[in-house]
Amino acid sequence: MEIVYQDKTTYVQTAGQGLDPARPTVCFVHGAGMDHAVWTLFVRHFSRNGYNAIAPDLRRHGRSAGDALTSIEACAAWLLGLFDVLKLGQVGVAGHSMGSLVTLQAAADGGERVRAIALLGFGYPMAVGAPLLDAAKANDHAAVDMMTIWGHDFGAQIGGHQVPGLSITNVTKRRLEAARPGVIHADLNACHTYTGGEAAAAKVQCPVTLILGDRDRMTPVRGARDFAKQFARCSIEMIPGCGHGMMEEKPEQTHRALVKALGV
Repeated sequence: MEIVYQDKTTYVQTAGQGLDPARPTVCFVHGAGMDHAVWTLFVRHFSRNGYNAIAPDLRRHGRSAGDALTSIEACAAWLLGLFDVLKLGQVGVAGHSMGSLVTLQAAADGGERVRAIALLGFGYPMAVGAPLLDAAKANDHAAVDMMTIWGHDFGAQIGGHQVPGLSITNVTKRRLEAARPGVIHADLNACHTYTGGEAAAAKVQCPVTLILGDRDRMTPVRGARDFAKQFARCSIEMIPGCGHGMMEEKPEQTHRALVKALGV
């Protein structure tokens, strides 16, 4: 559905379902250069099993208008404001990659409004290499290529899609190619400059689940495991044989982990 939020058109995927205040709510936050489409499978499942399920396009992503937000803190504030506009109660939130940092910060700032979080492809600090940042700033296709290659396990580079004839990496590449100029750089730079992880983790009181791919080359699991100690309540769901792009590489395992993390 499309709404007007902060005087800008904002798209929120709901799988065609209305929002019922009597239902529990889950929200899915996409990563750098992406949009709501990465969460379609999961929004459909939750929305058909007793939940309000939403996946918004952040500003200037997908079908949402406005300028791209340039910090994780600003994205988190935007997300919490969206919950207000949609008149949502407590929300379980899942975020992937950049979206995991937004989810972390939103849980810290939102207090009891956030009942549980799942951080997928999480790492902190989420430093981004200079070659990737420079390519993204120049709107060079090399940025898309680097994110596609490093964003998936080697097996996904040679096929690996559950539907014969489809390519996991080509799906990722086409989504990144659809990003408007400046978006990928704004997102990557927001990740690179975010320094509030420890302070945010200290404020999070809801249950936290880290959903990680054991072959993630973009946010290696060792950093996430070390950071897990910062949370009051944290569990880890490890997906074997999986890279950073777990929603495409291992959708069934990712789905089970999300149900466990956010289900009520």
